[in-house]
Parts: sequence; structure tokens; C-alpha cells
Amino acid sequence: MKYISVERKENYCILKLNRAEKFNSFIRPMALELQKALDECESDSEIRAILLTAEGKAFCAGQDLNEAIDPAIKVDLHKIITEHYNPLIMRLTKIEKPVVCAVNGVAAGAGANVALACDIVIAAESAAFIQAFSKIGLIPDSGGTWILPRLVGLARAKALMMTAEAVTAKDAVAMGMIYKAVANDQLPEEAEKLTASLANMPTRGLGLTKRALNLGLNNSLKEQLTHEWRLQSEAGGTDDFKEGVAAFLEKRRPEFTGK
Repeated sequence: MKYISVERKENYCILKLNRAEKFNSFIRPMALELQKALDECESDSEIRAILLTAEGKAFCAGQDLNEAIDPAIKVDLHKIITEHYNPLIMRLTKIEKPVVCAVNGVAAGAGANVALACDIVIAAESAAFIQAFSKIGLIPDSGGTWILPRLVGLARAKALMMTAEAVTAKDAVAMGMIYKAVANDQLPEEAEKLTASLANMPTRGLGLTKRALNLGLNNSLKEQLTHEWRLQSEAGGTDDFKEGVAAFLEKRRPEFTGK
């Protein structure tokens, strides 16, 4: 791949946006490469967790506007949203494996919303999140109007989207937008440590937890209780559940396999 670097570890994979000279702004080949990389991680049973991060000083500046306005390239906004970002957001939210995002710098526009679509987001203290769409007369896309209000509340989401105010990593933690902010030089190590830890957990159960949370965003309590017992029954049939119970009773560390 040209725009996405893939580094496979023992049981997890690191995907890096690799267009640093353009602040990792998305173009069509880069979006399609990331979709493909995620598909490969999803289908590989040996990959039990995914870390998404980026090369260079920025995480992602969003869409490369040259692609959106150059008639010679012939990639309009409709195609950009429906073929690049919407499939990408659906992959990040539906893959039943933990997806960690390590935001190493500015995450703006679609770049911010791609990060927020991941399961656990940690950021360097120098990072910032910007809903930059209003600066060029567009609306937030890439799931932003659905994800951000659920993270920070409707009133705050409206303000951030309309003003395009930059939110520091520490403020993002305080308002519940992301999980954690760490010192810049500690981000790679912290992100890998977290991803490796998740990869060694009962990842089948983590995937079912992710599914339950997604369902719960639109269900009534009664509906969600029904989904919970169904998913709990599925989790109870996994090898990891059996191993977890056995390890507890035998007072030893469990060895989960994600099955």
C-alpha cells in the first residue's frame, strides 16, 4: 500500500495514515487502502485488535480539498462521502474487534470523525480536534452529526460544529470526547500497550460488547434487555468464557484465544 502502512504484531495490527507531507489528508486511493486494510484485519482470525494512528505531525487534516474541487480528477462530494468515508466509518464501528485510535496531532474535519468512530481514542497532549466543516460552508460528515452529540451532548456538539473551535486533547478528555491524553513522547508506547492488552483479552466478548453498545444507541430498555440476554448467551458459549471461569476457580492467569 502507498498511503497506509501496515505493521503486523503477534496478535494485533498497526495501521498508519502515511501521507504526512499533506497532513494525512484523505484522497480516494488512501481511503480505499484503509478500507482494504480494515477488511484484512477483520477477516484474519489471528488479528485480535487494531491500532489506527498516523505518520508525521498531524493525525489527519480531513479531505484533501484539491481532490474535491479539481474537475480533472472527477471525484465529487457525493462520491467522496458515499464511497470513501461512509464505508470507512461503518467498518470502524462494525468490526467486532477492539479498534484503538492514537491521535498524534491535529484531527480536523473528516479526520476528527474517523478518530471518534474508533472504540478507544487516546491522544497526544499537543493534539486537537476540529470540526472544520463550517469554515468552508459544509456540514460535518463521516458520522460526525451522529457520533459527536452522543459523546459530548447536543448543545456542545452544536457549538463545536458551528464555531469550528479547536478542542485540545485535555479538554476532549474532560468533555468525554476521548478516553485519555498522554505526553507526546509517550503516545506510541501507551497506544501499543493498550492495543496489546486488548488483543490478549477475551476479544470475542469484547466484540459482542461493541455490538451491544451499537444496538443500545437506538433501542428501548426492553429491546436492549432482550439483545443483552441473546448476546450473553453467545458469549457464554465461547472458549474464552470457559477459560475465564476455569482460571478464576484455579486462581491463575487466564489465557484467552479470542474464540
